[in-house]
Amino acid sequence: MMSFKTAFKVIQAGPLASLQDAGRFGVRQLGITQGGAIDLHAWAWANALVGNPWGPAALEITFSGLQLEATADLQLAIAGADLGAAIDKKPIDNWAACQIKAGQRLEFTKPVNGLRAYLAVLGGFQAEPLLGSLSGVAREQLGGHNGDGKQLAVGDRLQVLDNTADAPTQARQIPAREKPDYSQPAVLDFILGAQAEYFSGVSLFEFFNQGWSVDNRSDRMGIRLNGPLLKCAINNLVSEGLALGALQVPPDGQPIVLLNDRQTIGGYPRLGTLTPLACARLAQCLPGQQVTFRPVPAERAYQQHLKFLQQVGHARPSA
Repeated sequence: MMSFKTAFKVIQAGPLASLQDAGRFGVRQLGITQGGAIDLHAWAWANALVGNPWGPAALEITFSGLQLEATADLQLAIAGADLGAAIDKKPIDNWAACQIKAGQRLEFTKPVNGLRAYLAVLGGFQAEPLLGSLSGVAREQLGGHNGDGKQLAVGDRLQVLDNTADAPTQARQIPAREKPDYSQPAVLDFILGAQAEYFSGVSLFEFFNQGWSVDNRSDRMGIRLNGPLLKCAINNLVSEGLALGALQVPPDGQPIVLLNDRQTIGGYPRLGTLTPLACARLAQCLPGQQVTFRPVPAERAYQQHLKFLQQVGHARPSA
């Protein structure tokens, strides 16, 4: 029987910190969303850097402000946004593994580059899985460290397996090319969908050849984009299932990219879908940041995703 121990106590919560794993699959027919790490790329590398296999929950930290006190000696890694991480006021490297001793404090002081960081520990954070996942979804009050989907609050405690302190690791080094510069304009791979034929030729041209800015009305459900007005011959459809990265175009002509905590069905026309890695890159964009889209064939996107999964120690694509 597995036993847990407390790894961290929350001293200062910061905004929107929650446990996230690869997501909750096989339940969308029940109206329950996927959840999971909104930046799959950074989450996977954070786990790989401490030698975890694919799957364990990491802590998703948004926009700094979080302060944790270690209650055990731990091996950890941070990947994704540079949020000014420091242990006892001493800065630590991003995209790297390190150790923290019981009693030391880990804090995320200020956003430097990007929006979301991932804190992984050897063995993964532990909680009671709900519908096969630990991922917290606040809207559905499901998952997370307490099972109710809520973000971290002062006094909360995070747990790990009790037998990981001396566990052998097979930590991976991250290639330099896998460390994005989130301050640069994002170029996002996009697969055109079946409803693309209903959009005007001008709209299709402008979609791929003009820049878009990230709206401040964005969250884990979806990211709104501001740019040219996209015109479609149909305004509404019979509601259909929504995949990760689906790009819906409501009547105002400004697209919305649907992410991990999206609704499970929708009736707006869809121009197509971002790839999972493009969704991960978009999730690191601050309001006002510029993005552009480039079309890719579905087969190429699939092969790129397979290559990424193999790099982080997962040999087959996610569900």
